[in-house]
Amino acid sequence: MSVQGIVFGFGAHSGIEDGPELLRMTQQADRDGLDLFSLSDHPYIGTRLDAYAALGFVLGGTRRLAGFANVSNLPTRPAPMLARTVTSLSALSGGRVVLGMGAGGLWDRIADMGVPRLSPSAAVDAFEEAIVLVKKLSGGGPPVTHEGRHYRVNRIEPAPVAAPPVWTGSVGPKSLAATGRVADGWIPGHAADWLSERYRESRPVIDDAATAAGRDPREVRTIFNLPGQITDRPVASPRDRAGRWLGGSVDQWVEELTGAVLAHGASGFLLFSPKGGTTDLVSLGRWGGEIVPAVREAIAQENG
Repeated sequence: MSVQGIVFGFGAHSGIEDGPELLRMTQQADRDGLDLFSLSDHPYIGTRLDAYAALGFVLGGTRRLAGFANVSNLPTRPAPMLARTVTSLSALSGGRVVLGMGAGGLWDRIADMGVPRLSPSAAVDAFEEAIVLVKKLSGGGPPVTHEGRHYRVNRIEPAPVAAPPVWTGSVGPKSLAATGRVADGWIPGHAADWLSERYRESRPVIDDAATAAGRDPREVRTIFNLPGQITDRPVASPRDRAGRWLGGSVDQWVEELTGAVLAHGASGFLLFSPKGGTTDLVSLGRWGGEIVPAVREAIAQENG
């Protein structure tokens, strides 16, 4: 599957006991023609499936669906090993993987795993360096020696597999700027959407940093984590008083998402439940079987 163009998928927070249900949902999404699924990565929660173990399991049980950790808990997954993990998953799945990257948010819990605590500034430095190093350790070429502030490798042979696209969960200005310099996509934090103040204030930081680095800002795509309810009938207001998307009928979803792509440059959407957790199987079926095909058709008609 290609993760280029406008992509549609869903997100999950899967517990140990949820493995069979996760496989059912991803196989349904695969049949319905969705593009990708994501799993949260919180290795300090013992009742959760390990994100990368679950990704490998699901990719082995699907044919075209891509997967990624939304986003990888980088402090607990050193960049050289993360490079080996994602290039191996890419090789085994035919390129059906995205690398989601974050600087680390819940540092109290991260430190409980025995990981040295970093200041917010140092964590972002490590995050940007990790993205650069993962790309160096992908795509073949001569052995890599890297002497960075946070990572050091000596004559390590890159995998002969291209690095997957890197999408970040950047929130703060320094992290957003790093995304503009080195990443391929951005997932706005706190389920912020294209009409939110957070998006309006954050996206220009990415664009300015990309331009300063000699990149086209359009190279950094925006993919939205989008909680919402799919209703049988139209709702009076699909957004709350604060402007946050709540959901509505299939037609209301189609109108909203088509506008997000055509008017606001959205590159993708990951469906979550209204409360931000894993959506239910029925809603996933309506998402993949009704909403997504209609949005794709509307975009294709508009683009001629």
